[in-house]
Amino acid sequence: MIEMVQRTIRVALAGNPNVGKTSLFNRLTGSNQHVGNWPGVTVEVMEGARTHNGIRIEIVDLPGTYSLSAYSNDERIARDHILKKDPDIVVQVVDATNLERNLFLTLQLLELGAPLMIALNKWDLLLKRGDRIDVRYLSDILKVPIIPTVGLKEECITGLLDSMVVSFKKKRKIPEAIDYGPRTDAKIREISRILEGAGEVLGPFPKRWLAIKLIEGDIDVLELAGRSRLKEELMKVLKDVDSEAMELEMTDIRYDLASRLARKVTRYARRKASLADMLDRVITHRYLGIPIFLVIIWAMFQLTFTVGEPFSLIIDRGFARLGTFMMDNVSPHWLASLLGEGVLGGVGSVLVFLPNIMILFFLISVLEGSGYMSRAAYVMDRLMVKIGLSGKSFIPMVIGFGCNVPAIMATRTIEDRKDRLITILVNPFISCGARLPIYILFTGIFFKGSGGTVVFGLYLLGVLAAIGSAKLFRLTIMKGRPAPLIMELPDYQLPSLKEGLRHTWEKGSMYIRKAGTVILLGSVIMWSLANYSLRLAPVDYGSRSSIAGQLGVLFEPLISPLGFDWKIGVALIFGFFAKEIVVGALGVLYNTGESEQALTDSISQDPVFTPLTSMGLMVFSLLYVPCIATVGVIKQETGSWIWTVFSILYGTGLAWIAAFIIYQGGGLLGL
Repeated sequence: MIEMVQRTIRVALAGNPNVGKTSLFNRLTGSNQHVGNWPGVTVEVMEGARTHNGIRIEIVDLPGTYSLSAYSNDERIARDHILKKDPDIVVQVVDATNLERNLFLTLQLLELGAPLMIALNKWDLLLKRGDRIDVRYLSDILKVPIIPTVGLKEECITGLLDSMVVSFKKKRKIPEAIDYGPRTDAKIREISRILEGAGEVLGPFPKRWLAIKLIEGDIDVLELAGRSRLKEELMKVLKDVDSEAMELEMTDIRYDLASRLARKVTRYARRKASLADMLDRVITHRYLGIPIFLVIIWAMFQLTFTVGEPFSLIIDRGFARLGTFMMDNVSPHWLASLLGEGVLGGVGSVLVFLPNIMILFFLISVLEGSGYMSRAAYVMDRLMVKIGLSGKSFIPMVIGFGCNVPAIMATRTIEDRKDRLITILVNPFISCGARLPIYILFTGIFFKGSGGTVVFGLYLLGVLAAIGSAKLFRLTIMKGRPAPLIMELPDYQLPSLKEGLRHTWEKGSMYIRKAGTVILLGSVIMWSLANYSLRLAPVDYGSRSSIAGQLGVLFEPLISPLGFDWKIGVALIFGFFAKEIVVGALGVLYNTGESEQALTDSISQDPVFTPLTSMGLMVFSLLYVPCIATVGVIKQETGSWIWTVFSILYGTGLAWIAAFIIYQGGGLLGL
């Protein structure tokens, strides 16, 4: 009996942003990758695998991209993977409702020599609109297999997997080369002949594609050619080529061909203005768009407070009972204090805000899934360009509402170096979810009844700080004009409850893990510093003679003009490790144990805290040095300690000035 050997097919998923590529990848592999409804979510190569009919299919989800010109990191990652990893099949996920736009990438993939097949996604939406595409005719023209798909239907997934296996076994047809006109084609043939003698230096890449890229002035290919022994001969042929003009001309030819192909195979139904069209006229209106965006964000924070409050109260009472049990039943006393006041006091004071965090993340995922966030980016584009930011900067800034770390990584989709650097430097001013516990604590004490509005104002202040800083940087250290945003708006759709809950759980579990690791460690260290002196002798809990007290006293002269005392100073120092620790540190320093209500009572009775002090503290927490993880990713993405240190000093300096103005200015006004 012959034993059947399992074979492996290596597949790369490529496609424009918003075509449903990542959703398809999730269904194919069972991956838990988050799906965002805007360009730029996928900036890393994601991998997964699935066995189908005894064959292992390894799938890579490439970054969404409109072209393969390698002007941005996502384009370079996608192109390099296809060229250097040489997948067995490249599946381009195409939006059937926007065929013309997607075919532009198809032509580039064919020109690259990719073993292509097409998943014609959103087929159900195309049929619903009454349009029709002649799939067989398009397949014959392009000489590639084409499979209509509906990304979330299992039968479509099975059909796509079957087609991958069949496509892998079949001999590939060579598509016809794009006709760029007699003069350009003659130049391509001349360079191709030279490249044939270049040997292995240029790699196993298609010579016609290399010739086209040399004519277009592609930096990566020019660098590759510079290492060839035929460098001088190539440069001699290219010396009379205007690369910029040729690239524009060849791009126009590809767009024209894509347009003609789409019209040839598509029959469009007559349609009246749809509900989506009418919504877009209002939501993306030149004057109404921004106010609508602000109202939606304000309502989101109001819901976060209103819905989350009763759940937070339940968690608070649960931790209070657990702390009482610890203090009554654990011995010796120092261990009971460590567990009840240190561990539960630090971690519990942070976890009590978990419902608010999860509600906020769920609402953000709803806005993403509905297609609204892309429209918000479109609305903000004109303003972003005026203030010196790239239109693409809005996307990382919105991601920053969840966490600044992935937001800064998402700047990889910004091609221009100055645009990207400015976006990285100002992104920490966007208020992430980690700062929310600080806002909730102090608004609940000093701004009862208007907590949602105050928090909305803080988030808005963060955006204004980012905008103002970007304008300042553009006028001084990074002069130039930002690039405009070019994007297509996705269809409106009913957000997936499953995806929303998955997104919420991913972010919420991350918050819980942080509470169980970084915040737990910080709370234990904080308890130790608050209980012992520099000579390691026990002291009164949270006194100025403790190590924590001495650390706070050291910094107190710097922060006393802001109305802060040493306890606030210590909490802010620990906030560098994770912003949530600010609340946990205060819980430990005030010896309130695990109860949020006890911490609330202690703060409200402390004469140091006033509405002005608390507002200054919230603003300082918003603007000062980002957490250590964000600092790390700034260093990683800029590749420079100079810019990293500049970000820390600039943010902390701006925070000090803002808190000073609030406290001292408010005092002068008699607030």
